[in-house]
Amino acid sequence: MNIISDILFIISNGLLIPVVLMLLFLLIKAILTAIGFYNEYMTQRRLMASLQQLVENYGQKRLVETQSEWNGMDSSPVVKCFCDMMKHRDDRVYCEHSLADFQVDVQKELSKNRILIKFGPMLGLMGTLIPMGPALVGLATGDIASMAYNMQVAFATTVVGMLVAGIGLATLQVRQRFYARSLNALEFIFHKLTDR
Repeated sequence: MNIISDILFIISNGLLIPVVLMLLFLLIKAILTAIGFYNEYMTQRRLMASLQQLVENYGQKRLVETQSEWNGMDSSPVVKCFCDMMKHRDDRVYCEHSLADFQVDVQKELSKNRILIKFGPMLGLMGTLIPMGPALVGLATGDIASMAYNMQVAFATTVVGMLVAGIGLATLQVRQRFYARSLNALEFIFHKLTDR
């Protein structure tokens, strides 16, 4: 039994460096997400205002104005879906397919946030538990310096993991609301375009 415990202890300690490196990678991704979120949020507000005007004042003229406003903004799933529906407005099946593709694209976009939300705390917990073994060994042998260092690593990884998840969750909430409203508006436009 001691041999199995020693093997597990060695494997566990060997995972600390990869876990910390992955956690640092996620932290960098979370920071970049937070920095880029302001631009994305402002773009979403413009798109949503434009969609809202289109829904409230629906007409052929407004459709063409919206399409010309959105030229060159193909990176957004909302714009891509709208432009696809406008190009193929006479083909109901294709427009339905565009709406389904929109939902798949949205899930792909939101998965970036979900990775931060799920993997941040998971890696943070692993980073907490792995150094606890050496910390307890240090405590048992009277090596307080080793114990203090390992506890410092344990607490730091927890905090970083929760920070990563917090950034992911905050940005996910805003993005989900935007895409839900956009889907509602795009479905309205789809029905107006195809129910003639």
